[in-house]
Amino acid sequence: MWRRTHQQAAGDAPRVIVVGAGFGGMAAVEELDRAGGQVLLIDRNVYSTFQPLLYQVATGGLNPGDVSYPARAFTRRRGVRFRLGEVTGVDPARRQVTLADGGHFGYDYLVLATGVSAAYYGVTGAAEHSLGLYTRRDAVDLRDHIMARLERLDIAGPGKSVNFTVVGGGATGVELAGALAELRSTALDAAFPEVDLASVHIRLVEQADALLLPFEPGLREYARHQLEARGVEIRLNTAIQEVRSDRVILADGEDLPSDVTVWAAGVAAPAEVAEWQLPQGRGGRLLTGSDLRVRGQDRIFALGDIALIEDQPLPQLAQPALQTGRHAARQIRRLAAGQPALPFGYHDKGIMATIGRRSAVVQLPHRIKIRGTLAWLAWLGLHLLTLLGNRNRLSALLNLSWRYLTWGHGGGIIVGDDPAPFLVDGPLPVGSDRGHGTAPSRT
Repeated sequence: MWRRTHQQAAGDAPRVIVVGAGFGGMAAVEELDRAGGQVLLIDRNVYSTFQPLLYQVATGGLNPGDVSYPARAFTRRRGVRFRLGEVTGVDPARRQVTLADGGHFGYDYLVLATGVSAAYYGVTGAAEHSLGLYTRRDAVDLRDHIMARLERLDIAGPGKSVNFTVVGGGATGVELAGALAELRSTALDAAFPEVDLASVHIRLVEQADALLLPFEPGLREYARHQLEARGVEIRLNTAIQEVRSDRVILADGEDLPSDVTVWAAGVAAPAEVAEWQLPQGRGGRLLTGSDLRVRGQDRIFALGDIALIEDQPLPQLAQPALQTGRHAARQIRRLAAGQPALPFGYHDKGIMATIGRRSAVVQLPHRIKIRGTLAWLAWLGLHLLTLLGNRNRLSALLNLSWRYLTWGHGGGIIVGDDPAPFLVDGPLPVGSDRGHGTAPSRT
């Protein structure tokens, strides 16, 4: 450590800027602070978001505050400074970053951990007419749209229907589709007694030939059967050509009604990354060497979802983000001590996804596979334990317990403000008001 090896005063330690308060950024901050570094954490939000539970916020199972933790409180406890802002420029020659509000900050080392946003792959209308699930604002916006559509259905009366389409069969898409099915089967009777449950349709569209591709085939099939048993229509080997405000058009020309379309089909770098003039690869993500330094840069690291690591593609999960965050911090310590940086090696701790109550899939190293109730309890326990803050853990535990303990008896729906009149009476605008922020990796 700097403070022990070199007996440096805090002012002599390298100045490190970490951009992004997600899993990777926070892991880097914590590791750097242990070494006594001067760390400045920059994020466009005043909180860190626990992305894996955003789908519960979107379906009324959790409060937005349950999945967010004040970034300033985290950094203050560890003696690290926090600055609210959006990085619009990176100047490697001057070792300086520029913020949208005109602020300038110098660094000795820079860590970029901005997270990602949705990748639309050129699908017409997808950006304008679909909703994402990458930030807390996304989750609240999606929840309001879901509830507004159900309100509209309640007002319309018998003979009408509402269609929810989830695009993407990865963990986010599967979990959201399962949660929507649970919402329909357990809560609508109490919250919307005039709504015929058969009039609420949920569809999951995936371009590949299976759901949850990182999992082994048996777990994929289990997830598909569980969703179908919950009444989710699954479309595999299906590409989308266009998204409109009230429908999706498939590549084969089929026209499917869709009142709310959620895009969970891929990731791309935030738009501002292109302005930094650093090497970018697929989806605009930053290209790095094996030691996580951005190609051509000795003092700039990229980690988590925003990084495309040389010869080591990693999934968009919490563990890669956490591990790359710690590794980057340790390499900064080595470089500051005059030692060479070491290559990153990912330690696979397994992957998991939940389908709904008493149904999940867990795939661990050494071909260990778990599914069903035990997997669901493991998924639930891990996510509650890894939430930041005891208040968040307790609140999330109480809210989820209420949802699942009142199963079949109209488990409560957490809502926010009443839907605006245009949401109930007119089209549901999406896109411009979503306010994308830094998105941490999911697990």
